Amino acid sequence: MAQPDDLEARVAALETQIRDLADRVRHSEQDAAAARVLAGGADRDVAEIREEIRDFRQATTSSFNAMREDLTDLRQRIDNGLADVRSEMHQGFDQVDRGFTEMRGKLDATAAGQQQIVNLLNTIISQGEQPDGQ
Repeated sequence: MAQPDDLEARVAALETQIRDLADRVRHSEQDAAAARVLAGGADRDVAEIREEIRDFRQATTSSFNAMREDLTDLRQRIDNGLADVRSEMHQGFDQVDRGFTEMRGKLDATAAGQQQIVNLLNTIISQGEQPDGQ
């Protein structure tokens, strides 16, 4: 059997080890509690970041959709404006063409009148060259 002095030393050593183990367990429990608090905070942070990202994505999508609508409206307005400009341009060309046609008619009438004058002058000249006794 073990000696009583030896038994007391062994029991004292065991008690010291148990106190150390109890301290370690208490510290481990405190560390675990702190880790749970940190994990909970990280969970909330991740949830907040996800919400912020979701909100940012929705805002970005809304902005892009608004820009697309604005560009579509702008393109429509430009297309309509170009159609109006083309229409006015064609009307202007038609008006110029009518003016040229009118001027051509007047120039043709003037040329015909001048031709008649030339014919009359030629007639007068040819009659003046003939001896008619005057």
